Amino acid sequence: MTQTPAGGAIAPAARTRAIEDVAATEAPTPKVVDDGNLVNRSGHGKKILIYALLVVFAVIYIYPFIVQVSTSFKTSGDAVANPLALIPDPFTTAAFERLAQTDFPLWFANSVIVTLLVTVGRVFLVSLAGYALARLRFRGRNAVFTGILAVLAVPGVVLLIPRFLVLNYLGMYNTYPALFVPLLVDAASVFIMKQFFETIPASVEEAARIDGAGTFRTFWSIVLPMARPALITITILSFQGSWNELAHFIIAVDNPLLFTLTRGVGQLTSGGLGSGNQFPIAMAAALLMTIPTALVFVVFQRYFTQGANAGAEKG
Repeated sequence: MTQTPAGGAIAPAARTRAIEDVAATEAPTPKVVDDGNLVNRSGHGKKILIYALLVVFAVIYIYPFIVQVSTSFKTSGDAVANPLALIPDPFTTAAFERLAQTDFPLWFANSVIVTLLVTVGRVFLVSLAGYALARLRFRGRNAVFTGILAVLAVPGVVLLIPRFLVLNYLGMYNTYPALFVPLLVDAASVFIMKQFFETIPASVEEAARIDGAGTFRTFWSIVLPMARPALITITILSFQGSWNELAHFIIAVDNPLLFTLTRGVGQLTSGGLGSGNQFPIAMAAALLMTIPTALVFVVFQRYFTQGANAGAEKG
């Protein structure tokens, strides 16, 4: 019978081989380290290239706005001689003073009133329409929704003449309601609200009905607060769209007392102030027009981002 060696005789050799195997496994391979460094350097270079391209595109996008701000503080001669210069020489606020002597304050007030009325009215009405199309069962619902989709497919310019004929037939032409009533409902906004309401579980409304809430109470107190992402989106789009609207205001009114900023500034840029280029005055008017929309974006940016994330989670 073969005698087995004592455990103390083989233990050192086994222990040595085990230590060597572990050391070989844990020891870093130079090639892997080099490859890792190359990969890291390559990824770092790609990031630098991407950021450089983003900076270039940002400068290309922002540069015209900076030129606009600079030109609004120039003299007419400086604006013609150095149209792309970013530093006015000399620096003057004459364009804003001259603008204050025009009907610009009246145009600004008209735009503020019309924009607020359109924004509040559109958010409320398209919410009702979207909820009705998403939840209520009535005859012709699919036909109504199909008609809304059909309106989205029609260019807005095509509807200007029919809109003018309707305003004239109803006796609303050249009146203040003609500025905002036709803009209170938007097909795209109704579509957005309907699609969002359909993502809200119906069980929430069923629980409210069990508690005795009616249809409007369920909509106003339960469903509408849950549609905050869509409401914020509609608010921003409605404000910007009505503030920058021009085509509708052209066919709605012809009275200078009812002109909005887009209509009035359009006259300024077409030579409404007399001879000369009037570049500083036109740029000053455009700059003042930009401030309200920029403020709305800054104020609602955080809520808009949160609303977008909430909408993604619901989806």
